Amino acid sequence: MKRRTLLSAAGAAVVGGALARPGTSMAATYGGYAMAYFTESPTMAAANYGLHLAVSADGLNWTPLNQNNPVATPTLGSRGLRDPFILRKQSGGFVVLATDLNGTDWNYQSQYIHVWDSTDLRTFTGYRLLKVHSLATHAWAPEAYWDPGRGQYAVVYSAVTGGHNVLMVNYTSDFVTASAPQTFFDPGYDAIDGDFVSVGGVNYMYFKNNTNSTLLGTRSTSLNPGSFSQYTSGIGPGRGVEAPQIVKSNTADTWFMWGDTWSPNGRFFCWQTSNVAGGAWSLLNDRAYTQPLNSKHPGITPITATELANLTAKWGAPAWNRVKSYNFPDRYVRHANGVGRIDAYPFDPYQDQLWTLVPGLADSSGVSFRSVNYPDRYLRHWNYALQLAVNDGTTTFKADATFSKVAGFADASWTSFRSYNFPDRYLRHSNYVLRIDPITSGSSTTDKQDATFRIGA
Repeated sequence: MKRRTLLSAAGAAVVGGALARPGTSMAATYGGYAMAYFTESPTMAAANYGLHLAVSADGLNWTPLNQNNPVATPTLGSRGLRDPFILRKQSGGFVVLATDLNGTDWNYQSQYIHVWDSTDLRTFTGYRLLKVHSLATHAWAPEAYWDPGRGQYAVVYSAVTGGHNVLMVNYTSDFVTASAPQTFFDPGYDAIDGDFVSVGGVNYMYFKNNTNSTLLGTRSTSLNPGSFSQYTSGIGPGRGVEAPQIVKSNTADTWFMWGDTWSPNGRFFCWQTSNVAGGAWSLLNDRAYTQPLNSKHPGITPITATELANLTAKWGAPAWNRVKSYNFPDRYVRHANGVGRIDAYPFDPYQDQLWTLVPGLADSSGVSFRSVNYPDRYLRHWNYALQLAVNDGTTTFKADATFSKVAGFADASWTSFRSYNFPDRYLRHSNYVLRIDPITSGSSTTDKQDATFRIGA
């Protein structure tokens, strides 16, 4: 499910399966990114095993498409997918691959992977299953890249052989039939989720050590099975992580590596480096990125600015927003038992964090926060504390539920919300509960940060 950047024999970078000419920056070709994923949440209320898409201009902050509903759904095999991957093909257009698994029955053994063709990620055709082996095991997290030495695509996935998961590979020209499988990488312990990138003539593969849920880096001067050797120690955020996904910035010499928690919690982490060869990755603060709602196991591919615009026009951006805290960026504004607060993502009911920012009830130049799952209710202040309440149509309610958007106190690229009827007071959190308090340019750093938020999706 990961984007591939590999090296051709002539030294040209292979980006998502399409050759980029030497000396040509990715920024000259690509103006955004598309992400494929499926959805789960802590209580599995959001579980959906169809193909979901999100887009991003910067590769860090994502907008789910089609209201976070699937754009394609498997109808063969288990009739569900996990671990979707998008590859830009040599001939143009895309192919989408995914694990054949509907849910979390890890004992389900499918010898097949799901495959779709797409010219533009707006339509999906030729849906089929591709058989990759005849073993009594699964075929998890399929990935693919163009191997110029063979003149074929390599399909890499995880399967059990010798008593543990290894990375297997098949070669194909059309994703309709494939060669016999062979072991691509076997470190001697459970290994899944391989992802590849090429820098300076060296091929790098990151994978999950499934015995301790950390990410490890390997490298090779070729793409041959058995040629990769480890060059980093385990990378992790202090909790279990999987699904490494390496993405190069379209505008800078910076690489990002995404990882997903292994549980249904669906929390993404992101690291960055300017030196893949060095193997040192710095974990980014949650403030730097926002994952699609309830997304799991991302697969990211670079796209052009035109493709980005066309995808958004086709599938539409969400009709709702999420609002992230500045100084607790793993927390989002939500309602819980009628109280406005910020809580750590992810949580259920996940709809509690979804807001329709409508024109202000008291002043249309401002905004009011209407609940998505209780659409007759709005966030309003009462004795300065924020609560979710039914709009009673009174002038007081409309004023209490109206806020003006201004430049964020802690960061002008973020947002602060000024109360309409108490204009010296701003929306802020205190002990994770929302209220309105006086905030000025002379307020403390903490107060300013508490009153700063990011509006996203």
